[in-house]
This record gives sequence, C-alpha cells and structure tokens, in this order.
Amino acid sequence: MAATVLAGCAIPIPEDGIDAKRMRFENFNNYRYCEFFLIGGTQLTEPVIAEDSPGRKETFMKDGKSNAMRAVRLMIWALAVLLIAGCASRPINAPITQVDPRSGYRPYLLIPKRQNNDPYTLFVLSFSGGGTRAAAFSYGVLEELQRTEIVVNGQHRRLIDEVDLITGVSGGSFTALSYALYGDRLFSEYEERFLKRDVEGALTRRVMNPFNWWKFIGGSAGRSELAAEYYDEILFEEATFGDLLDKQAPVALATGTDLSTGSRLAFFQNDFDLLCSDLNSVRLSRAAATSSAVPIVLSPVTFNNYGGNCGYQYPAWVASVANPKTRSRPSARAFQRYREMQDFQNSKDRPFIHLVDGGVSDNIGVRGVLEALEELAASAAFQGEIGFGVVQRIVLMVVNARSSPSTDWDRRESPPGTISQLLQASGVPIERYSFETVETMKDRAEITKWRRDLLVAKARLAGASEEEAEASIPKVSLQVLDVSFDAIADPKERAYFMDLPTSFVLPAENIDRLREVAGMLLRQSAEYELVVRELGGSPGD
Repeated sequence: MAATVLAGCAIPIPEDGIDAKRMRFENFNNYRYCEFFLIGGTQLTEPVIAEDSPGRKETFMKDGKSNAMRAVRLMIWALAVLLIAGCASRPINAPITQVDPRSGYRPYLLIPKRQNNDPYTLFVLSFSGGGTRAAAFSYGVLEELQRTEIVVNGQHRRLIDEVDLITGVSGGSFTALSYALYGDRLFSEYEERFLKRDVEGALTRRVMNPFNWWKFIGGSAGRSELAAEYYDEILFEEATFGDLLDKQAPVALATGTDLSTGSRLAFFQNDFDLLCSDLNSVRLSRAAATSSAVPIVLSPVTFNNYGGNCGYQYPAWVASVANPKTRSRPSARAFQRYREMQDFQNSKDRPFIHLVDGGVSDNIGVRGVLEALEELAASAAFQGEIGFGVVQRIVLMVVNARSSPSTDWDRRESPPGTISQLLQASGVPIERYSFETVETMKDRAEITKWRRDLLVAKARLAGASEEEAEASIPKVSLQVLDVSFDAIADPKERAYFMDLPTSFVLPAENIDRLREVAGMLLRQSAEYELVVRELGGSPGD
C-alpha cells in the first residue's frame, strides 16, 4: 500500500487525490499529531475509512497501484537509515565532583521558600500509579484543593497552597511533575495537553513508524526514551529539574525502581547524590518516562552511576540505625534504606542503573514518607539537619487510583488464560503491598499519639507538673487520609471506576467522571473535613 495512514486526524484530501512523498498534519483541537507517508509519489485514489478515538470517521485515500515492491523499498530505506545513524544513544546524566547539600532540588531547601504557606504544617500528597486513570483522579484532587478556602494567620488562602510535597508514581507522576512546572496554568491546560489525548496510541504509532527506529534500536536508548521525547512535545517542553528551583509550586518527587535490586530511586538531588550526579540538568520528561516504564511494554531508562566519587556523606540518621546492636525499633525500614544507599554508591560494580516503573517497588508513593518518619524518629540530629523542628502537624493524603476489574473466571470450569494469570500474579502483590503500606501509615499515626502520651505520663511520674510535662514533649500530629474508589458508597458507581483500565488513553467522559468523583470523595470524607477545619476552613464552602 502506498500510504501508511495513522488514524485519529481529520486530514482534508482534495478530490483529485494527493501527490507527495510525506505529509504532516496537526489537529489543533485536540493536540494530536499524525503522519502518513506516500511512497513513489503516486496519487491516492481509493477511499479508506479510519476510526478516530472520539468516534468520528474520516475518509482517506489509498493508492490502488500499491504492491509488495513498494513495501520492500520502504523496509530497505528504513534499514539504510538505521545503518547510517548507527547506535541509538540516550541522554547522559552529568556527574558532580562534590556534593553540595545547600543547593539543588531538595525539599528541605525549597519548602521553606514557599509563600502563603504555613511553616508548622507539612502537607504531603501521594499520587498512585494507574495510567490516565490515576492522572485524572489525582488532577481531580488538585482541583478540589484549589476550590477549598482556608484561613491561616488571618489570611484567606486556598488549601492547595498548603501542599508542600507531592510524590508521584507512573500515571500520578505526570500530574505531580506538571503541577510543579505549571502551577495554576495546569488547570487550564492539563486536560488538552495530556488527559484527553490518546497518549498510548501516539506512542504505539511512533514505535511502529520505521522513521523513528534509529532513535531507539541498536544502542543504549530504548522505547522509553522515545516516550520521553513525546512527553516533551506535548507537556513538559524540555523543562529540567533546574527549571523548578524558582517555582512556588510544591516539590514533586517522581520515583523509579532499580531493576537489579528493587530499590526506589526518587528524582530529587538527595537520591542523585548517591549516584554523584546532577539532577538539575535531567528533564522532567525522563523522570515521567522512568516512573511509567512498565516492564516489557516499555524499556528501562538507564542512568550513569558515578557513586562513591563525590565526597558523599550519609545523613545523620544513619549513625543511629547502622549498628543493629544499638538501634531501637522501629527502624528496620530505615536500616534497609541505608543498605540500598550503599548499593547505589557502588559505581565500580554498578556503573549503570536501569530504572523501571516506580509502581514495581511502591505503587502509591508512600514508602519514602514512611521511611522518612522512621529516620526522623531515630535521630534528633537529622531533624535539625533538615529543619524539621518547627513542624507540628503532618498531613498525608494518599490518592490511590487502584482498579479491580470484574471477571467471569469463577463462572467457568476452565481457568483463565496465561496472560490473565501473569497479569493477576503481578498485580495482586502490588495491591496487597499498597494496602499494607497505607494501613501501616494509619497505625503509625496512632502509635505517634500513644508514644507521646506515654512520654508525658513518664514526665509526670518523674515529678513534673502537667503543664511542664506537656511542654517538655514536642507535639507532632500525623493525619493520614486515604482517597480511593473503595469509599464510593454506590456499588454500581464503585464498580464503574474499578473497571476502568490501566492505560494511557481514556474517553473524555471517563476523565470528567474521575475528576468529579475525586472532589466528591474529599467533600464526603470526615478526615478531610477535620483537616480543613483545623487549618481554618469550612468544608463544602
């Protein structure tokens, strides 16, 4: 066939056909890109019907004279391009010769600089994985936070301005990174730029297009680098983490999973210090591509490891947990993180780090928060090191877009097929792990209260007055909010959202309903109402 037509674009074609080698068309209404190629300069003379994602049908033309020879010519041409181009190369992350804890994309440096923000409250959002479903659901949460007004020190503010840190995994990382980059612009551009675009279809077409093969075949680059290139075109505009340093939006931490060890690596300078690498020059698109690099479907994203060559000093909490004979519980997670940090520092045996989807190690983006709480509890010196001493309230909102599609497996005698078994076998541990992580955080919130009560009681027994005992023990409250489809009361409504697929394309109706239900779940949440009231707001106003 003389023309390879990519559906999803309304391309006006004159009645007498088209005579061209290659044509590019952009549909500005939905920001989609498409290309088709004409081999041999022959006219298009027969109609072909292509299906557009919203359901429109467009009439294209094909060449009735096409034959196998033209296809062979195309393949030969593509192979020639590959040979000429040589090996596909990936971007190389820059090394650093000396760690500077006073510069770079670090939460403890950036959060205090935020304006219109209560320094006594640490407000953290965690956005789970789940493709476009997760991106839309987390976006709906941001919309509701933007609509919610609070009063802090007599000043009217939006609750979204109190958010200090957003962790994002896979689909959730796109919302987190985009808000860090765009700020309020997100609310006028995100839908068209990303949510309501057929990202999955566009990526598939690019991978299948022979003219792109030289970019990811035969070298250190892979399909995920091609995806990162696309994310820059439609969303991130080649912005780097260095471009976020002067932004007033929350700090956004996308995470990937070390394919060799299963360890998390977050895209902030603290973790890149382990690699002795500069995060400032890394593009946001590569962070998003890493965090959503589903194994097999997309390729791992590779970073050079220069660890052990930049004078890295372990944080103060390590001294408190490194010795198993003297460390106190709970600190096992902190100790495990210390061992992972040692692995990253070993660039001699590990000169390259291959990262895949962050959901493999933590699909809700909460493990880092859990470990940080252990590290802070283990070391007062570490609290001072990062300026944690002023914090009196920690709010963690877990935005979990997990799905649980219904099946008919148990209605049939024969078991499900191999693919279904593999997907279920990989998905169940992730979901169970996520559930346990959220419940562990809720348990820790209660334990934090009990521990302080015990310390106050101990001080009273030692002879202190009630006022003296209360003043001697710092009071830091931890509130954990779980925002998920499980809280939807109507079974049919809950099943609707649980059945939504994990992909990077959803109909516009699904997107809008995900945004709406996110706001509804917050407004109906007693925990959310308590947080809003404690911050001086009125839920539902």
